[in-house]
Amino acid sequence: MTHAAPALQITALAKSYGDVRALDGIDLVVRPGTVHCVLGENGAGKSTLCHAVGGSLVPDTGTLSLYGRTYAPRRPADALAAGVALVHQHFSLVPTLTVEQNLRLLRLPGLHDGLARVRDEYGLDVRLDARIEELPVAARQQVEIVKALLRSPRLLVLDEPTGVLGPAETDALLATCRSIADAGGAVVLVTHKLGEALRAGDEATVLRGGRVAGGGPLAELGTRQLVPMMIGRAADSLDPALAGAVGLAEPVAVATREAPRAAGSALALSGVTLRRPDGTRALDGVDLDIGRGEIVGIAGVEGNGQSELMALLGGSRAADSGRIALDGRDVTGAGPAARTRAGLGVVPEDRHHEGCVPELTIAENLHLGQLGRFRKWGVALDRAALARAATDAITAHGIRAPGPDAPMSALSGGNQQKVVLARELALDPLVALAAAQPTRGLDIGAVDAVHSRIREAAARGAGVLLVSAELDELLALSDRVLVAYRGRLLGPVDPRDTEARDRIGELMVGATPAQEAVPAPAEP
Repeated sequence: MTHAAPALQITALAKSYGDVRALDGIDLVVRPGTVHCVLGENGAGKSTLCHAVGGSLVPDTGTLSLYGRTYAPRRPADALAAGVALVHQHFSLVPTLTVEQNLRLLRLPGLHDGLARVRDEYGLDVRLDARIEELPVAARQQVEIVKALLRSPRLLVLDEPTGVLGPAETDALLATCRSIADAGGAVVLVTHKLGEALRAGDEATVLRGGRVAGGGPLAELGTRQLVPMMIGRAADSLDPALAGAVGLAEPVAVATREAPRAAGSALALSGVTLRRPDGTRALDGVDLDIGRGEIVGIAGVEGNGQSELMALLGGSRAADSGRIALDGRDVTGAGPAARTRAGLGVVPEDRHHEGCVPELTIAENLHLGQLGRFRKWGVALDRAALARAATDAITAHGIRAPGPDAPMSALSGGNQQKVVLARELALDPLVALAAAQPTRGLDIGAVDAVHSRIREAAARGAGVLLVSAELDELLALSDRVLVAYRGRLLGPVDPRDTEARDRIGELMVGATPAQEAVPAPAEP
């Protein structure tokens, strides 16, 4: 089915928040039967644009049209009624309900028939009996996407949907986008990964500083043209190890880091076991020792214990058995605040719900756990000193923010991630850093900066545990790579080995050196 009119046309769209111009005269055309990619740095206005299309904010000026008709949504319900579905960066699921209960909140007739259609047409399936709060982040994202597809939208808007997905899930989502476009629908795909845009997209619009910096048919554009539009500098200025991780070139073959392990243990786990709420073992006798100045990467398919390992280190879950030591000191029974004071920095995989408090200010979030440093006479906060320290951190980490006293919720997802990273890297002392998906949702320039800061932390003597779905990132940064499989850590693999990529792939499916599968742990 074809349409003479654009699926979506945006003309001179503008939106300001106080003195901050989030969108400044945006023009954009999405043709029916295409995947239109929106690219740009964190804070460039991508999410604000999505919210305007999805009806969750009203622009100050400008017009929108949908398939040739005036389109002026004043609330999300207006967008849904017009056939527009938006998948947000931050999930809108009720965590205490099951997947099926969340889907029934949509009040759609024939739910199970609709789920069968989504499964057959797009290959997306979800566990209806699973409770949302027990699902890994990638599985929650899949539920959000299924929610959108159940409505059979004419226009699907996806705001950084692959940031929490693994390679297989990302491939499936990009194939879904293509299927929708090939069937005559239209997709707006917001992504910071150029490789994904070039694989799945037909056209692109690049935003920078709230304005259109360029764009056009992706068949005529390459990374060498797109990168300067996005970050204002040439692709050649980036760390070469970043190339594969963001799709600039062929994936890196070997790690570029040559830092030896320093003397002493920074973070150690001994015989750690942890069960999930359903009784299965998420961690099965895990032993791990990270030396000072060492970066240890953990690869693996989502759901093999990585999330539980990070929850354990962060203090939101307690081990059933085993011991955790920081700088040789037992912190197994210590709470999150005590671990922070002891020098353990933790960047959780779900930055929005676990890594920050959206209602607090940016300054307060930058110093959570250390606000005592800014108390006057031991009682009131010295807000002026807090704001000065926060301003320094905002500048140093390139955080795009209206000011230190603005609420954390005013930041884009990528800039929220920068705040969480800045806070944990600033711990004094920083004995060990455990970071899950630290570059998730970040633009190319920010990824480059985060990689540099992780290396700097290790160079200062901190032990680093890096959990990432980006294999190229692990190979570029790690001294050794372990693979999470059924609650165990397999390996290690030397990232400098020319066969490291293949070996990690084998371990992801549980293959031993003899190519035999590791049996599932026995459940007593």
